[in-house]
Amino acid sequence: MTTYLILHGFQNHRPAGHWQHWLAGELRARGHEVRYPQLPEPDAPVLADWLAALAEHGERPAEGEFVVLAHSLSVLLWLRAGERRPAADRVLLVAPPSPPVTASIPAIAAFADGLDLTETGVRARLVYGDGDPYCPEGADVHYGTPLGLDTDHVPGGAHLNPDSGYGEWASLLEWCEDPSVRVKGR
Repeated sequence: MTTYLILHGFQNHRPAGHWQHWLAGELRARGHEVRYPQLPEPDAPVLADWLAALAEHGERPAEGEFVVLAHSLSVLLWLRAGERRPAADRVLLVAPPSPPVTASIPAIAAFADGLDLTETGVRARLVYGDGDPYCPEGADVHYGTPLGLDTDHVPGGAHLNPDSGYGEWASLLEWCEDPSVRVKGR
């Protein structure tokens, strides 16, 4: 059995129409353990509180594969956790906001402070869409290339959220069950 930890972004209250909510249900229906916590104060997140929640929910299971999927601001949470990151077998970082955009939003600016984008050894795959208003330069520019991440580009994907049409996302479910699958649009 695989255990999945799904981490949401800024102002996300885990709505039923989001791909994360859909994915959690699909994975549970297939017999997997899914952790999909509501992170504290999603409308005014405090980095220390989100780091504590990551530590609480990110405990590696005694057996089986452990997979983390982070969307938007939780990508920065994952990167900021550094050595405190849970030991995951696979990590998917989806649609992170750019450091300049993050720094320009007072409620989340702390997530961009001290972000190390020169770190080596970050083992993850990055999935991003073009036309993302939260990362207009492209996530490959800010994260993929500097961190040497394997990347999947989703043409027209924007922020890869319900506003850009991402509720059900079959390709992501396929990746969860087979890491060799390249993540593509819906």
